[in-house]
Amino acid sequence: MPSNREMGTEASRRDLLRMALVGGVTLGLGVASGASAPGRAHAQTALTPDDALKALMDGNARFTAGRLTSFQEDLTLLAQKTAEKQEPFAAILSCADSRVPVEILFDQTIGHVFVVRVAGNVATPEIIASMEYGAAVLGTRLLMVLGHSACGAVTAAIAGKAVPGQISALYAPLRPAVDQAGPDPDAVIRANARIQASILRRASPVIAGLVAQGQVKVVAAYYDLTSGVVSLLA
Repeated sequence: MPSNREMGTEASRRDLLRMALVGGVTLGLGVASGASAPGRAHAQTALTPDDALKALMDGNARFTAGRLTSFQEDLTLLAQKTAEKQEPFAAILSCADSRVPVEILFDQTIGHVFVVRVAGNVATPEIIASMEYGAAVLGTRLLMVLGHSACGAVTAAIAGKAVPGQISALYAPLRPAVDQAGPDPDAVIRANARIQASILRRASPVIAGLVAQGQVKVVAAYYDLTSGVVSLLA
């Protein structure tokens, strides 16, 4: 049975998280109503949005060149026991595909990237809420939607065939990209990344406010499974 002290510590952690989430919601309401937004959580990184994007792309260059540095940093961080906090500079909405190991392909160590993963990298309300948390509470300076080649969710959405269970729930959020780009899977994957990035900008008053203030940048990108290269999408 946990001690009174342990129970008190856990309760304090829950209270802090609740306060942080309430703060994020309050910020969103302020922007939505046109009122001046209350002070957001200070960014835990000194990087600008452009610097955050450069850090990710430089890491991808190290990954494709086979010169990873993050694993040694991971061991150092684990030795320092930094489980109490995280200081990510970027939040990435990625597909759940097991061939897309986000931290590795950007050569980023523990605590540097806040990753949200779902098949098809679609911005559902729950996903948007997670990305808002990354930006408004954790202070990430860059939000990236990362599509990838040979995406099974996109291929299934194009085919539109009957599937078991609730898999077909992914079809609806992917449909706009299919309608826009036609039957070519690669074109749909790229279109979908752009569309989901646009949804993040428009559907979230929290993110829209931070973008307007120049504190956060939202980008779409494409990861090629064969070459390992991440390309930014205009």
